[in-house]
Amino acid sequence: MCRTLSAFPITCLERAKEFKTRLGIFLHKSDLGYETGNAGKFEWNNKQSKESRSFSEDVLGWKESFDLLLSSKNGVAAFHAFLKTEFSEENLEFWLACEEFKKIRSAAKLASRAHRIFEEFICSEAPKEVNIDHETRELTRMNLQTATATCFDVAQGKTHTLMEKDSYPRFLKSPAYQDLAAQASSTNASPSSCSPAEPLHT
Repeated sequence: MCRTLSAFPITCLERAKEFKTRLGIFLHKSDLGYETGNAGKFEWNNKQSKESRSFSEDVLGWKESFDLLLSSKNGVAAFHAFLKTEFSEENLEFWLACEEFKKIRSAAKLASRAHRIFEEFICSEAPKEVNIDHETRELTRMNLQTATATCFDVAQGKTHTLMEKDSYPRFLKSPAYQDLAAQASSTNASPSSCSPAEPLHT
């Protein structure tokens, strides 16, 4: 057992393990493709969080705003797992693909990736076709003629709005998130309890 947790009472360890198990069930088989790095990987100790929040605070923060959820790797993973249960994960995967796309500096790679994203998410009958209007689809197609880091901005904005107004509220009302948030609130309410942000080693 790790040095940090060895001094905690059994009840604390059980609570932390239960919390981890709950999230593990929530994120069961969640996997994000399209070169999103570790976006689909659950991280107990989110070192890249700008505010270095504990995991329980991170979970509770997801209901504050959709953008706050998207800024959290754990939040993205949990949201993706939820969307998979609704068979609607393509919008989030497209949004993430666009975020990675904007980081490309090579013009040649930019053009190549742009066409891959278009073929996978935008064109009619694409394998992961997102729900956007015909006008946006055609505008994006035209943007590919001179691919830039902003060529998917309109389409990405449309999918962001769609998720924020549709999928995100359902995610917050889902039994899985409600259960997870309740456990996070319980952890925060007990100062003597261990934080779920601590890695669990046995």
